[in-house]
Amino acid sequence: MTNLTVIQTALDAEQGAARAGRRPSIAARIGSMGQNRVGALLLLVATLAAIVWANVSLASYETFWGTQLMVGVGDLRLDVTLHALVNDALMAIFFFTVGLEVRREFAIGELTSWFRALVPVVAAIAGLVVPALLFVLIARGSGNEHAWGVVISTDTAFLVGALALIGPRVPGRLRVFLLALAVVDDIGALSIIALVYTENFTPLPLLIAAAGLVGVYFTRYLRSGRGPVYASLAIVVWLAFLASGVHPTLAGVVIALLVPVYRPNRTDVEHAMELVRTFRQSPNTEYARAAANSLRESISINERLQSAYAPYVAYVILPLFALANAGVMLSPEILAEAAGSTLTRGIVVGLVVGKLLGVFGSSVLLRRLGLGEFGAGLTLDRILGGAALCGMGFTISLFIVDLAVHDELAQNEARVGVLAASVVAFVLATIIFRISDAVRPDDDSGQILARPVDPARDHVLGNPDAPYTIVEYGDFQCGFCLKASGSILEVRDELGDRLRYVWRHAPLAQIHPNALAGAEASEAAAAQGRFFDFARAIFDDQDNQRPSDIIRIARDLGMDVEQFEKDLISAEVTGRVADDILDAEAMNITAVPTLFINGRRHVGPYDAQSLLRALTAPNDTHILRA
Repeated sequence: MTNLTVIQTALDAEQGAARAGRRPSIAARIGSMGQNRVGALLLLVATLAAIVWANVSLASYETFWGTQLMVGVGDLRLDVTLHALVNDALMAIFFFTVGLEVRREFAIGELTSWFRALVPVVAAIAGLVVPALLFVLIARGSGNEHAWGVVISTDTAFLVGALALIGPRVPGRLRVFLLALAVVDDIGALSIIALVYTENFTPLPLLIAAAGLVGVYFTRYLRSGRGPVYASLAIVVWLAFLASGVHPTLAGVVIALLVPVYRPNRTDVEHAMELVRTFRQSPNTEYARAAANSLRESISINERLQSAYAPYVAYVILPLFALANAGVMLSPEILAEAAGSTLTRGIVVGLVVGKLLGVFGSSVLLRRLGLGEFGAGLTLDRILGGAALCGMGFTISLFIVDLAVHDELAQNEARVGVLAASVVAFVLATIIFRISDAVRPDDDSGQILARPVDPARDHVLGNPDAPYTIVEYGDFQCGFCLKASGSILEVRDELGDRLRYVWRHAPLAQIHPNALAGAEASEAAAAQGRFFDFARAIFDDQDNQRPSDIIRIARDLGMDVEQFEKDLISAEVTGRVADDILDAEAMNITAVPTLFINGRRHVGPYDAQSLLRALTAPNDTHILRA
């Protein structure tokens, strides 16, 4: 991205608050599924192309991917086949992006809190163990028991892409659950590749790899030119892994785990925006370079690399991998042999049945025991559909087939099993999601508050045991929310201790650029017991909610500013706001303010008299208790 492109992007974002337009769905901020959908479709097209190619001319397919390549200078040469180049080199980039995601999730994502992570972590572990056990039970005595690693992993690209295509009406919470599960699943699969499927191990080159990894770690402290240094050291580490006998793709994972990740510091972001405004007032090359560099540096290297590599992985690397590895023969004779093969049956049962039993069964057990966190929208029927989707093992399954199965006929049978399991898992998940949406009760339509009020968690103003309740999903930059909050305060004056008022976050960040920052700042204030004081202060000055304004408000309220700034970038604060956003998505909240009166969604005016009538209506029996 050029300096001027970076600057223009920043200017567009700065002007976003002034642009009128339709309010976007809160689900849009959960993350666009467009890239995942296109990537999954390209993966499918490449798979079909590989199958057609292999069945039209297996000789040309094998000859092409067996083409020898020589890379090097003088006596330093590396001879590889085109197939090995894809599997060992390009897939190292894929595993590098997997490692970046693992690092991010454990640093600032869903896996930072053990209570939040418990359900996906346990489900992922069960989804690794149960399929492997089923495979070994079915394949024992066949000589292929060693290939149990084929059934342990879920293909994240297909999983997310398929969820975008066939998922339930409100997939946000399920998508977060499955992505966290996939991260743990990837850790397990990568560990097994390293520990079980590494042959001809030579430890000495790993000393060179270790030195290179130390260099990768300290590269973060360079003031400039980090990109070429990272690239050079990555090549050294990859070559050292290759020489050691450890599969070189794992070099990508290890390097990624050393790349720093952090949430943007609000002071750095505001400094960058000041430079952008300076450039706009006096455009020249020096200001453009300074502003662009400042904008880039405000985002962690981890997230910049994820953003940079994601399109190449989705649109190039994974389709190439499928084209190089999914070429299976599908003649009637071969299919008949595969149907009778314990290897094929073990893979299909392991992936389809094992993943479903492991993921869904462990989730049901945790739910019954009251362990872990199941938010609104993460219901057991949706987990059942997600567990079925986990049977799409594809990428890493095909990858391990190449490592664990050496007989060509057995490899073909294994690939048939992987492809069959992916198709069956997709169809089964589609059926489950369609039935689930069709029979979903009215209580799940968004008309009734999905998560009951909990004084220990929620921000409650008034008597926690009051007979009347108003829950507002709102945005601190929304003028209508300011008006609604004023009406609710009038109602409190009328009802006194008989009313409790609860605020939950639904920031419309695409319309109000500072709304998400305001929500997180209020949670940081809540850590010091000043939530409603802070909320009133930012409501009173909706046009000035930049980082410096937020810090100024905290200082004016007499808060511990140093602790406040630490809490602003904590995983607890971001997770708390994200939970409210996901709850809002589960109830199809697309505009704010959205009010729930005594647990039921309020439709109509929200002036004080209208709210009083709705609160005291005799036919309203949905009074929510903690």
